[in-house]
Amino acid sequence: MAHATQLPIHQSAQPAASNGLVGIARLASEADPLRQGHHVEYFSLTARTLLSRVAPSARVPFQWAINPYRGCEFGCKYCYARYTHAFMELREPHDFEQQIFVKELPASLSAELRRVKHGEAIAIGTATDPYQPAERRYEVTRKILETLSLHEGLDLGIITKSTLVTRDIDLLSQISQRNRLHVSLTITTLDADLARKLEPRAPRPDLRLQALRQLRDAGITAGVSCAPILPGINDDPRDLDRLVEAAAAAKAQYVWSNVLFMKDSAAAVLMPWIAEHYPHLVEGYKRRFDGRAFLPRAIAERTQFLVRRLETKHGIRRPTGHGNSQSDPSVRRGVQGVQREEWPAPLTAPQLELFAAG
Repeated sequence: MAHATQLPIHQSAQPAASNGLVGIARLASEADPLRQGHHVEYFSLTARTLLSRVAPSARVPFQWAINPYRGCEFGCKYCYARYTHAFMELREPHDFEQQIFVKELPASLSAELRRVKHGEAIAIGTATDPYQPAERRYEVTRKILETLSLHEGLDLGIITKSTLVTRDIDLLSQISQRNRLHVSLTITTLDADLARKLEPRAPRPDLRLQALRQLRDAGITAGVSCAPILPGINDDPRDLDRLVEAAAAAKAQYVWSNVLFMKDSAAAVLMPWIAEHYPHLVEGYKRRFDGRAFLPRAIAERTQFLVRRLETKHGIRRPTGHGNSQSDPSVRRGVQGVQREEWPAPLTAPQLELFAAG
């Protein structure tokens, strides 16, 4: 297998030499370059399997994951999945969004699906957006959906920020006829300026809402992922109220939320961003995340409670299987790493007004 050709991008983002590397790190170092974009380089990656078993210790509500790509060009400042590039010896903070690995679809995927037992869920897009810009050219996600459309009885969830998902409405509709499928559009704020700073290469929030409406008009179960919620940045109750109201207008069948999950790899990008745009929040973030990646459970539960009340206020009635935040395949429960419990702070006046209105 040929070594990757060195293309003119940031030197720190070059794939590591394969000498002494094993597993995914060796495959990454030998990947073939496909195309270079704006400070982004694409590589083909031989994938022995696309269906990954999720360890029970992960405490997530799905048992299997499919990620068509490694890395994500959207460059969201809070992305928790940046650490996955370290497995390929790519450790610079922005490698994750500048070195995109396009997985080659293995012929064995259809056979691998037989490993999935009845009642086990498959999540698509847990560590990379399956509809990021690379998908327009390489169509790995669409090929996966074509394979899934030949099966029945599967429990599938897709999470994305991209309007490109509407391209595949034909396949999603076909899959929905014989499987349980839901699609979640991640919308963390309706503020286009904030979204552009926080999620610099993802489509605008209003365009995501339009995509949600198209999915719903096609009869596909779909809703909004309002995650992550970042304290002091996108957690204002009035802003969340407007977001849930907009989701309801787009026919969302659920709005689930979760607070920020910040591993060290995410902190390396997010904390400088907070220092630039929200310097008064820096010390609070350092204190809250001191020695842990999760905020205290009480903070997560209080936020989820508010969003659930807003769902009720705006008439969103979750379908079967969306009774709580655990039913969506990409939400993590904020309990790992918590060293002590904290009681919720008293509700603010705006929160009380929203609760009363609900």
